[in-house]
Amino acid sequence: MREIVHIQAGQCGNQIGTKFWEVISDEHGIDAAGNYVGDSVLQLDRINVYYNEASFHKYVPRAVLVDLEPGTMDSVRSGAFGQLFRPDNFIFGTLPQLAVWELCSIVIKNDNQIKSYFLL
Repeated sequence: MREIVHIQAGQCGNQIGTKFWEVISDEHGIDAAGNYVGDSVLQLDRINVYYNEASFHKYVPRAVLVDLEPGTMDSVRSGAFGQLFRPDNFIFGTLPQLAVWELCSIVIKNDNQIKSYFLL
């Protein structure tokens, strides 16, 4: 089984990434709150590639969102699928570039379902 960690960085990366999660959520029958509302068991097949199943059968994207500008993160959070993401996975502020990648590594390593990862 494969698990993918989706890292979206910067304004452009977060805008594209947000749309990506809307499409993936629609394909898997996941609503904006992370609940399965689909009508086919095929939608749940391999759902754990992109999502972790949290308590109460809620699905949370395996994603890290990074930007130096908090405004971009505010836009994502206030968007249609903003509540889908874990608040811990938003990384923003005036951190040096190396520190951002270190924080990404920490978030990824704290996910006990991930066996390996790489950052581009």
